[in-house]
Amino acid sequence: MQVYNAPLRDMRFVLHELHDSAAHMQAIDRTDVTQDLIDSILEEAAKFAQDILLPINASGDEEGCRYENGVVRTPKGFKDAYTRFCENGWSALASPAEFGGQELPEVLGKMVEEMQCSANLSFGLYPGLTHGAVLALLGHATEELKARYLPKMIEGTWSGTMNLTEAHCGTDLGLLRTKAVPQPDGSYKITGNKIFISAGEHDLTENIIHLVLARLPDAPKGIKGISLFLVPKFIPTDDGRPGQRNGVTCAGIEHKMGLKASATCQLVFEEATGWLVGEPNRGMHSMFTMMNAERLSVGIQGLGVTETAYQSAVAYAKDRLQGRSLAGTKYPDKAADPIIVHPDVRRTLMTVRAYVEGCRALSGWVAKALDLETKATDPALRQESEDFVALMTPVVKAMFTDLSFELSSMALQVYGGHGYIRDHGMEQLVRDARITMIYEGANGIQALDLVGRKLPAHMGRLMRGFFHPVQQFIEDNASDPNVLPLANAFGALQQATAHLAQAGMKDPEEAGAAATDYLRLLGLVALGYMWARTAKIAAEKLPAANGEAGFYKAKLTTAQFFNDRLLPQAGALWSAIKAGKASMMALEEAAF
Repeated sequence: MQVYNAPLRDMRFVLHELHDSAAHMQAIDRTDVTQDLIDSILEEAAKFAQDILLPINASGDEEGCRYENGVVRTPKGFKDAYTRFCENGWSALASPAEFGGQELPEVLGKMVEEMQCSANLSFGLYPGLTHGAVLALLGHATEELKARYLPKMIEGTWSGTMNLTEAHCGTDLGLLRTKAVPQPDGSYKITGNKIFISAGEHDLTENIIHLVLARLPDAPKGIKGISLFLVPKFIPTDDGRPGQRNGVTCAGIEHKMGLKASATCQLVFEEATGWLVGEPNRGMHSMFTMMNAERLSVGIQGLGVTETAYQSAVAYAKDRLQGRSLAGTKYPDKAADPIIVHPDVRRTLMTVRAYVEGCRALSGWVAKALDLETKATDPALRQESEDFVALMTPVVKAMFTDLSFELSSMALQVYGGHGYIRDHGMEQLVRDARITMIYEGANGIQALDLVGRKLPAHMGRLMRGFFHPVQQFIEDNASDPNVLPLANAFGALQQATAHLAQAGMKDPEEAGAAATDYLRLLGLVALGYMWARTAKIAAEKLPAANGEAGFYKAKLTTAQFFNDRLLPQAGALWSAIKAGKASMMALEEAAF
């Protein structure tokens, strides 16, 4: 059985102690969002995740979605859970008040999102995609389209999708063939086929709003000739009800390795009526608003799954009796000691724990920047925050999801053979985690984005937004021996960055060969920075912690483990980066 209890104390630590929620709310002019309000929302979100979403996670995986004659049925319990989700206001949490949202900060929204993904990732995809579509429409749609569609989408009555991939083009969207023909009334007729469309058809909402990439008749070739269109499943009536069925149908659903309760659809558009979103031939610019939001959300998905894998493995390790401790019997009244006494099991659990808590801290830092880039009263702070989000988006997406699969697999190992069978639910978590490395831009593409676009952008301005606070922290705490591992890892990152800047300019393949290792190195240093700050706070709080001494001691111990066993990977990553492309590219193609 999967085990999940929302890590509320750690979430409160990240929000209030590590990232100073009070100061953050002041910076975005939301002093009405108090610590008490944040905590109460987190507690209610935890109840919903634990009591409503978790119980239908394993059963949803067993049953899966059903496709019959163009109609998709979600598993038992999903429709009721979704109705309650919307009635309780979760669909509107971080959306603008202008269109019916609660407009609460992203730092809170991301924590709630994590709980939903921990409890039931398949369920979380449905509202998650809608929120991304809402952001795209907010940023690029006409006022008329916003007024017609956003209120229903924010309340959850209508859902949203993103339609990019076609059978012959995934990463290279410049090859897409879906066409859009202008009509006299200002609408367009959309014709083409899309695949891998998450939530493309289902029974949770009364209407589905598709955001579709297509090509106008006179569009330039390649990526510069793509436009974005809003195509509803049902064309709304003047009074806002679903009206005439549009020319979009579901031709089938994919039979997948995981996420079986999330409908992944093949959609056919046959002269479906749509409306332009944004400027003609600038569809990728508009769609990137949704894609970047989804990439951050996919990182949170990875974090959420790993949290559940960790908690489940801990529960099993405390209960499973096998062998005796190498240091001598710990539980003489039992037939054997629980496996949590064994060093290698501890290594596994501590590795998962250190990464999970570090990633949660880092996600809080990025979520703060999401708020600041749109709501900060200081224009300079807005720009700095926008730069930081741009830099960290590929890191959060790729590193969090790479780790999710690695760590979920490690957590499954704690169960031995019991983890490999379905009874405990661990193999579902591993299967679900695997897709997060692929969709919303495969992780290799995220690494190329980091080194090819983000690293050189604006003469390195984006990198300075990360380097400066880390460097300042190291200098301010130079006498603290616990900061030395961070300083060493940061030095490796600085050297790797300078090396890539030079080698990549001379030979793009050098940058490509180093990209994945560089992304992990940057992410590892970011986690090291989070853990160094965490340890500093915990050490300061511990003397007067009273009843919370155990929490802060655990933070210090986990920080030490991260410094001892995980952060030293920075040196190996730097060695791999400076080795260059030679051995990677030397083998003749025919020899593979």
